[in-house]
Amino acid sequence: MAFDKEKALKMCNDFAKNTLMETLEIVYTDAGEDFLEAKMPVNPRVHQPMGLLHGGATVALAESVGSAASLLFVNPEIQEARGIEISANHVRAKRDGVVTGTARIVHKGRSLHLWEVKITDEKGRLISLCKITNMILPRKR
Repeated sequence: MAFDKEKALKMCNDFAKNTLMETLEIVYTDAGEDFLEAKMPVNPRVHQPMGLLHGGATVALAESVGSAASLLFVNPEIQEARGIEISANHVRAKRDGVVTGTARIVHKGRSLHLWEVKITDEKGRLISLCKITNMILPRKR
């Protein structure tokens, strides 16, 4: 079965309604067979007291895109992905504009997925490098 980009993006954006992702204005914008991308505006809603992008907001973007990416490899009607570990290295400050989180699969097992998530600015410069591990579980009805 061929990968359906539009269906994948709709699923991810629909799952984000009435959640933290909607609060942070995270929107899933691109997808492929081995990646998922989302964008988040950088404004006072996601700043820390010094007026910079809060590391927690950055990690929320990384976990949102990394967890949603695992849904591309499972049947969400019978399985779900749960983030069990995340790490982040913040390498550049950001005050305004938009950041993009791109999750790429590193390991796709039956029960664990490992993703690398790069958070970049509009010029493609690295803001943060994150790693997320998801456990794949049967969905409880």
